[in-house]
Amino acid sequence: MLQQLEEAYGFIFEDELLSEINQVGNLQFVGAGETIIEIGDYVKMMPLLLEGAIKIMREDKDGDELLLYFLERGDTCAMTLSCCLGQTKSEIRAVAERDTKIIMIPIEKMEEWTSKYKSWRNFVFESYHTRLSEMLDTIDTIAFMNMDQRLMKYLQDKAKVNQNETIAVTHQQIAYDLHTSRVVISRLLKKLELDGKIKLQRNSIEVTEL
Repeated sequence: MLQQLEEAYGFIFEDELLSEINQVGNLQFVGAGETIIEIGDYVKMMPLLLEGAIKIMREDKDGDELLLYFLERGDTCAMTLSCCLGQTKSEIRAVAERDTKIIMIPIEKMEEWTSKYKSWRNFVFESYHTRLSEMLDTIDTIAFMNMDQRLMKYLQDKAKVNQNETIAVTHQQIAYDLHTSRVVISRLLKKLELDGKIKLQRNSIEVTEL
């Protein structure tokens, strides 16, 4: 595990901190589509990504979801940090976008390392800044982009985090992620295909314009 830690976080953390993470961290393997953190859960451990990708979702009072952002190797979730440090219930759902390997860090170590390691403190602050920027980007996308532009951005982002131009996703799943209807998504996907930006396949979509 230490070697994977060094590959993902060696450029961020000093050797002493990497050694501590290796000792106290709980290594977990999560299959694509599995939920890592559920809305309403008390979060007692914070995830560090070694491999794969995670999507962070919000849910409205009717149970409809909205994709906020993706996490990739070397990332953590600032909203999870807030829940851990504030000992509050999670307001987000974290789902593995693809097969993912994570290390779960106990809450008491997060607080200890904030004062003990400058690199950890910087990492936490940078994570807050990055995730805030991504959420502002999501707000801008909803406020200022047409649905066809939002859809294209979603497909491009999904292709990038999956490291594959062809993504396995249903029209219904896209509708859930973008908080709209399947009928709207199917119509816009057909338009994007006619524009030459994607190719629709059986149970998958090839993104030709990245």
